[in-house]
Amino acid sequence: MAMSSIEQLTRRPWRLGTARPGLVAGLTAGALVLTACGGTTGDEGAGQATADEGTVSVFGAFATPLEEPWDGAIHAALAAVAEDGEIRYDYVDDLATADEMERALRDIIATEDPDVIVGDAFAAEDAVRAVAEDFPDTAFVFGSGGAEQAPNHSVFDHWLQDPAYLAGMMAGGLTESGTIGVVGAMPIPEVNRIVNAFTAGAQETNPAATVTVSFIYSFFDPATARQAAEAAIANGADVLFAERDGVIAAAEENGLPVFGMMVDQVDQAPEHVVSSLVWDMRPTIEAVVAAVGDGSYEASNLAEYSFMVNGGSSLAPINTATVFPIPEELISRVEERQAAILDGSFVTPVDEAEPAGSTTVGE
Repeated sequence: MAMSSIEQLTRRPWRLGTARPGLVAGLTAGALVLTACGGTTGDEGAGQATADEGTVSVFGAFATPLEEPWDGAIHAALAAVAEDGEIRYDYVDDLATADEMERALRDIIATEDPDVIVGDAFAAEDAVRAVAEDFPDTAFVFGSGGAEQAPNHSVFDHWLQDPAYLAGMMAGGLTESGTIGVVGAMPIPEVNRIVNAFTAGAQETNPAATVTVSFIYSFFDPATARQAAEAAIANGADVLFAERDGVIAAAEENGLPVFGMMVDQVDQAPEHVVSSLVWDMRPTIEAVVAAVGDGSYEASNLAEYSFMVNGGSSLAPINTATVFPIPEELISRVEERQAAILDGSFVTPVDEAEPAGSTTVGE
């Protein structure tokens, strides 16, 4: 490697956390590969906490910057588990292409040899599965729309239909124009089931409500998402659902209620974010870590750990400090439906069909 690359690495090191002895010698070349891939690396102190040398090691490999809420939610759960000393954790993000993801995964294994690699494979499905096949002793745990792959590639996804339904109920009760705008990534099953559950919830509290859906065909493009939100507002929407980052800014500028996604996004616009769909990956992570720790890990579909009944998803606390009133009767109705979801007396429909009448930004 050229000296300039080594000097660049020195300026922005890949955090080792509490790496096992013997791995440091091989790190420099591997970290250079990750730097060349365009990824940024773990925060200072990531995964260091109180973990000892016998603790399960986990490495995150994320396709987007962590500002994107989907990968951000996974990272937050991993960081929390690491902070409690349950795992050792490092990560790399912004692996935007399948080639970057594959090179990074191979390099992570060659230099760090973690027990578990967690990430998202939606834009690099074939690449991730090929690497998993080549390294059967490493547990791969990836967000995916496909099935698990024996012996070591488990899959998960954000099953947020329950909080989406509840947020939709809130939106239906808040709209005055009768039009609610949703901006989503793209019409794939993982997005469709959330949007459709949100729409069903809105129509429970307001059967006459119209939900407009725009897709931006990107997982992270705040500028385009904001453009789509502005178009929805121009067409009469007075409540928004930010399935993608960028919509909350448009809602705040126009003084409208908005619902966030993946994490509680109230801090982005404290007077306008009513609530958010919250995804908690901690139950998934802890189930995997326990299985790896006791030797029982095998490829599986981990979807159940994201369900509300298992603590994997929730509706963020309703923000009553917004600039618009939220009727107590509406809050009570949502709370009753949430209780029914948790006790099993109500099952949120899972509809993965493309939402009727959806449009693409620019059409």
